[in-house]
This record gives sequence, C-alpha cells and structure tokens, in this order.
Amino acid sequence: MYDEFYGLTGKPFQLTPDQRFFFDSQVHHRALAYLRYGIEQREGFIVITGGIGTGKTTLVQALFGELQGRDIMAAQLVTTQVEPEDMLRMVSASFGLAHEGMNKATLLHNLEVIARTRFAEGRRILLVVDEAQALPSRSLEELRMLANFQVDGRPLFQSFLLGQTDLRTTLQAPDMEQLRQRIIAAYHLEPLSAEETRGYIEYRLARVGWSGDPDVVEDVFARVYEHSKGVPRRINSLCDRLFLYGCIESMHALSGADVDLVAGEMGDELGAGDRRSAAAPSSSPSGAQTDASAAALGFNDAGADAMAPADMAGRLTALEREVAQLRAIVQRERKLLRKAVLMQLDLDAYDDLD
Repeated sequence: MYDEFYGLTGKPFQLTPDQRFFFDSQVHHRALAYLRYGIEQREGFIVITGGIGTGKTTLVQALFGELQGRDIMAAQLVTTQVEPEDMLRMVSASFGLAHEGMNKATLLHNLEVIARTRFAEGRRILLVVDEAQALPSRSLEELRMLANFQVDGRPLFQSFLLGQTDLRTTLQAPDMEQLRQRIIAAYHLEPLSAEETRGYIEYRLARVGWSGDPDVVEDVFARVYEHSKGVPRRINSLCDRLFLYGCIESMHALSGADVDLVAGEMGDELGAGDRRSAAAPSSSPSGAQTDASAAALGFNDAGADAMAPADMAGRLTALEREVAQLRAIVQRERKLLRKAVLMQLDLDAYDDLD
C-alpha cells in the first residue's frame, strides 16, 4: 500500500526475514565472521545468541547465501520443545530422509550413512538449529552425538546453534559439559546503536529505491531508536506503521512527533489503553454539539456585536473547549481508519491463500 504511494519497489520494513535486507552492522558482521570461522574449521559447534528480534534468522539466511555452490550440504532446523527421538526425526526430515515410525537406532544409522555418502562425494553436512533455546538438554546431547560421526578422524557432521539468551543459561548446566567442550566459538548479538539504527533504516529504504519521498526529518531516527531500543524487528514494525500512517494521511514528510504518535497507538493496541483520548467523546459530533459550536462562535439571533466583554470571554473559553473536543474526535476517527486499513490488509492476505 504505502510502497505504491511513495514510489517504492517493495516493502522496506517487512517482518519476514529476507537476506536481501541483511544489514552488516558491527554485531552482525562479527557474528557472521564466527559462522564463517566455524565453516573453515570444519568441526565443533558455533553458538550465536541474542534477544528476540535481533536478526538471528536473517543472519542464517546471509550465511546460506554464501554457501551456494560450495561443498556443503546445509539445512536449517527451527525447533520447538522436542524430545531426543523427535529431534532426530526432525534432523532426518531436514535432509530429506525417511523418519516416520523409525526407532532411534535406525534414525542414527540413516544419518550416518548419508554423512558418509556425502563425504565420499567430497561434501560435508552442516545443520543450523534456530531457536535452540527451546530444546531440552537431552535433545542438545543428541546433536553432540551426531558430531561423533567421523572418517579417519575427520568429523562428518557439524552443527551451529542459534537461540535466545536462555540458550546461554542452558549450556552452562553441569550436564552440558561435554557439549561445551565442543563449542569453538560463541557470540551474543546486541541491539543496534543509535547511529546504526539510522544506517539500518536508510539501508532498507535504499534497497527499495527510496529517493526522498517521504522526507524523513532528522529527529525521526532518534525517536525510532528510543522506542525500539535498537532491536531490528521492533524498528521494522514501528517504521512499517509509520510509513502506513504517512500514506493514509497523505504526508510527504515524517517527523519525530509522528513516530511518537504511531508508537503510542501501537502500545494502545497491545493493551496499554488509550489514555490520550480518555476524556474525548466516543462518537462523532451530534447535532447538539454542532449547535453548541455555532453558539460558541456567536452565530445566534442576537449577533456577535451585542455580546458583552464577559460574554465574549466565556464564549472564547467554550470555543477552546469545543475545538479541543473536536480535535480529539478527529484523532480518534483517524486512528479507527488506520485500524480498518490494517484489518483490510490482513483480510486481503488471507484471500491470497484461497
């Protein structure tokens, strides 16, 4: 919607991870360097952790893009809380192996066979486990056992673990000692800095052909950073809504005040409540309100010239109050319009699935 309004070639702030929008910030550059190091070492575990929305999945996509055409058979596994045998079934499915109804011994045998087959072809296997913080320790131990597949002392199976901060706690447990000894590098993704937040926004806009419409006023970047705390997914969510707001309001310049307004609305939608318009009427102006406005403006039979100074002051006070009410009503109706647009976009998305 807003991409057409602003002449963009696509949506710059989509929430779905897309390696085309990978932003090589300082922390993501280092994390990717650790993953490359693991590839070159050909053994051991690499562990990358980070808070929700810090870009771990996009990091994996960037890595997989670099692996195209190399001697590596790579697969990504997004886990849930699965037990050891289910874990092996998910790994088998990731590499296209049969797994339904098979016991643990058969699953392990099949995985070893394919690992040896790929090794004979001059290739090796890499498994990237995303959301690894959800795995029980026994399931993580199964991944360690896969690392025992070897030919002439050379490992056939390598795993990278990516997860939220809880993964670090899990790996510190006493029963994780053997797996910890296999970790050759670990890195924790921090949020972007204020300067990187600006670079991130401008980079994503440049990827879709942004040429200055809308004009992003200087204080927008600082306000986005303050509300998002530099977390990429939060930046995307806030900026996506900001540009939608600009489109609906036919605005060709966005300011920090607009960021605050949109962030406040998003907070309200998540249950914070609409404190700003709590005192505003809940419906459009009625006929009585319209009449009151006319009276406050002096449109009555006596005429404005007949008003005494005291009456004039009273009417001015009433006018100011009425204007404030009308502004609150307009703001509320605009908010409802934006919500209606968002709901329609969701419905359109479901229609595309029919």
